[in-house]
Amino acid sequence: MSLFVFKVIIIGPGAVGKTSLLHRFVENKFSFRYKLTIGADFLSKIIDYKPNTKIKLQIWDIGGQDRYKFLRSSFFDGANGALIVFDLSRWHTFEELEEWLEDLHEYAGANIPFILIGNKLDLVEKSDELYERENAQVFAKKEKTYYVETSAKTGENVEEAFLDLTQRMLKNINSK
Repeated sequence: MSLFVFKVIIIGPGAVGKTSLLHRFVENKFSFRYKLTIGADFLSKIIDYKPNTKIKLQIWDIGGQDRYKFLRSSFFDGANGALIVFDLSRWHTFEELEEWLEDLHEYAGANIPFILIGNKLDLVEKSDELYERENAQVFAKKEKTYYVETSAKTGENVEEAFLDLTQRMLKNINSK
């Protein structure tokens, strides 16, 4: 039996749904109450990946407010992968991603795999702001990663995003 343990960080601006994604993935729950993440919070989940292979994800939800920026380096340390999240219903959050990506590379390493997530898909119409959605796809392609739109509320694409990141982390350790 093989067991891999990965530290995953969920990062992005405040109120984009990072905590909701974490709870949807680990507990299959959604709460309508917004609770500010102070510093960081974390949960774990064990995935049966293949026969005889389990993967334990230690998932850190990093507070997105600027006032916690000074803590990022310690929270990012030792991360094996990241989910970078923005809010599809508030496009200014997408414009903040470049800074989050710089911090990720600086504090967790240049080759850390990550997935770009546009969250709160349930709050936008499919045709809304196609230009911006195209920008997200272009950004992901430029960074050689995967872009997925999720809804922590409905659960849409949440598990797929975590599993895709898990595969990228496995590839990353196998290539070393």
